[in-house]
Amino acid sequence: MYLLGYDIGSSSIKVCLVEAESGKIVAQDFSPKVEMSIIAEKPGWAEQNPESWWKNLKLANESVLKQSGIAASEIKAIGISWQMHGLVIVDKNKKVLRPAIIWCDSRAVPYGERAFETLGKEKCLSHLLNSPGNFTAAKLAWVKENEPKIYEQIDKFMLPGDYIGMKLTNDIAMTIEGLSEGILWDFKANKLSGEVMDYFGFERSLIPEIKPVFGVQGLVSSTAAKELGLKEGIPVCYRAGDQPNNALSLNVFNPGEIASTAGTSGVVYGVLGQVNYDPLSRVNTFAHVNHTKEQIRLGVLLCINGTGILNSWIKRNIVPAGISYNDMNNMASQSPIGSRGLSIIPFGNGAERMLENKEIGSSFYGINFNIHNQSDIIRAAQEGIVFSFQYGMEIMAEMGMNINLIRAGNANMFLSPIFRQTLAGISGATIELYDTDGAAGAAKGAGIGAGIYASNKEAFAGLEKLMVIEPEVSKKAQYQEAYNQWKSCLRRCAVL
Repeated sequence: MYLLGYDIGSSSIKVCLVEAESGKIVAQDFSPKVEMSIIAEKPGWAEQNPESWWKNLKLANESVLKQSGIAASEIKAIGISWQMHGLVIVDKNKKVLRPAIIWCDSRAVPYGERAFETLGKEKCLSHLLNSPGNFTAAKLAWVKENEPKIYEQIDKFMLPGDYIGMKLTNDIAMTIEGLSEGILWDFKANKLSGEVMDYFGFERSLIPEIKPVFGVQGLVSSTAAKELGLKEGIPVCYRAGDQPNNALSLNVFNPGEIASTAGTSGVVYGVLGQVNYDPLSRVNTFAHVNHTKEQIRLGVLLCINGTGILNSWIKRNIVPAGISYNDMNNMASQSPIGSRGLSIIPFGNGAERMLENKEIGSSFYGINFNIHNQSDIIRAAQEGIVFSFQYGMEIMAEMGMNINLIRAGNANMFLSPIFRQTLAGISGATIELYDTDGAAGAAKGAGIGAGIYASNKEAFAGLEKLMVIEPEVSKKAQYQEAYNQWKSCLRRCAVL
């Protein structure tokens, strides 16, 4: 018995086949092998053709089935994960009316800002838990005003994963998690936000049928089965945006648990057990995969643009050619905690939401030409990245989140012992590293939705824990001193 997971990214489409009983990955692949193109007709625009997602899904799916050699009849459920906040619109014949406006497109910012001001800051934050910002509702408002002839033809709007669900089942559906990431869910009233719909002038008929995150959302149609080499009638039993799904992939379901990634940018995604928000809107809050009216589970999302990109900049510009990241990590270990008084502010990759959308750049403080060397610079960069995570997690703590466990994939910055030890040391949280990805998580989510697994505990029983990093209690004061030094440098940037 097998489970199939689809992860619809903006760079590639990933497909993973999981053996249900063991939870092990049997086969996986992605397409295209080079990054998918993004259409940018104007500055700040970012679009993709949904048809290209389906085309690449078919290619990766074909490869996975060929690798595994299993019969299609052995696949019992399908799960979907997707790039968050995108907009796909179709007419009554389910024909895509224009390219999808994807997550990194910024044209809708003024529409969200005006809604925030008109509806009221307190109203938006207390009910929506976010500003309408540049999310899906604001993107649809842009289409309504700028492409009225297209808007008039819309039968339904959806998120990228909902489009894949439609292609699989011929049914259009959305979840509360999806509505919340579009900033269309009222958490106080526990219903679709009539205020947002009315403000933008959206007809209620544009909203697809609301289905649960876990459970049968539709069955693979005969057309899709033929295109994909699958069996007609396989249930699609799970769908979620990429960050909630990444948390699910790491078995993060309960308050106080954190899922983190640290690539070019970094994400800290924590589960909150009460309806709350940051009054300065420095983080985003959405329904987590297991959120219900009876059991509140919210995903608080902190995105830090200046993360691994600083480490890669150091590699390209500071250390000698030929030095690997592993070599850099070894060099960093030669510098003590606090990097001998050197602090690096890592925010050199655009405006940071957690800094109230300020763009302060990266800066180096306290360089002493007589004592500092490359090892100190490398360590100070990694410490600066960790301290930006800690600063964001303190915002989460202000919202009522007690952070005691951080789970992450064994990749990117988490490969660095200095990064791991510093994060555990300053946060006081245990870090667990796993070998998993979004497509595998989507497959296991499907297993939960299909009832193959009785719980998330059962679904992730086979999740391989590669490493556990405990906080070094004896060095807590040293980490705290270095962090306080870093925050004093941040104050010089007029942020705090």
